[in-house]
Amino acid sequence: MGWGKSSVRVDDRRMRESGLQRVVGVDWSGDKGPGQRKKIWAGVWTASTGRVTLEGGRSREELIAWLIEMSEETPRMVVGFDFTFSYPAWFLRELGIGSAPEFWRLVADGQGEKWLHRDCEDVRFWGVPGSQRHGKKPAEFCGEHAHRMLRRAETVLKVRAKMTDPLQVAKIAGIAPKSVFQIGGAGAVGTASLRGMPGLLVLRDAGFRIWPYDEPDVKRVPMVVEIYTRLMTGAVNKSSEVARTAYLTKKRRESAMYAGLSRLVMAKARASEDAFDALVTAMVMTEHRGEFAALRKTEDEVFRMEGQTWVPGLVV
Repeated sequence: MGWGKSSVRVDDRRMRESGLQRVVGVDWSGDKGPGQRKKIWAGVWTASTGRVTLEGGRSREELIAWLIEMSEETPRMVVGFDFTFSYPAWFLRELGIGSAPEFWRLVADGQGEKWLHRDCEDVRFWGVPGSQRHGKKPAEFCGEHAHRMLRRAETVLKVRAKMTDPLQVAKIAGIAPKSVFQIGGAGAVGTASLRGMPGLLVLRDAGFRIWPYDEPDVKRVPMVVEIYTRLMTGAVNKSSEVARTAYLTKKRRESAMYAGLSRLVMAKARASEDAFDALVTAMVMTEHRGEFAALRKTEDEVFRMEGQTWVPGLVV
């Protein structure tokens, strides 16, 4: 079966010195049906060839199996997923859970789909069309209580002032992180997250270290990080092919990495917002691949439950 592969050569000395054999940026999807094959894309940099490939066509389960297969060939690998790895600490405490991996097990055992079901009575999961949870967020997350719907990671990203350009969130309108409790409507991340967490369990069982819950060792074993794609792309109207084309054209003028993009890669990224996100994410992760070796397992109780979002320049 074809996966829509295309490639670009990347000849950056720092990449060869990083020790990483592969970097993967995944644009994920919570679609339950066949649409996930169209929406899930992965940008992959491989050290042995110096190339970045852009691939689509897999389901969630197939993508996870593919990552495991690649890790057997290139164990020094970093994978970035653009879904939220956990929920706010107060919510996990309410469930009697002390860490994100425990929460993934609960989700994988069926609770995730119960929260996503239109007949779920927990109105804190909002945005479900045709249900009592359709429409605006619940009063519990409004006004002075708005912070409760966000993890510390989202709060930090919303107010962080000292971020390397173009990652200055406060200066980019309309791209603030969303609440994982939102499972429908524009910008919702909850559905993709709840349908992504079971995959984290599978990867962990296969030997992947999931940051910041596990101690990374990227010189020997693969690791997984949570990313926020909008921070990778910056302010661009990603739903517009014209805007995507302008963005990529500008990058080709400014970056040696983008200058080597083939026509096929450009065409795929122009034609699909999801392919565009995967490509840009892979480029950013590859450019900053040397930073992954500095990541450590968290000792912070809140981060152990909620997780953290990796961004370039993160100090932990």
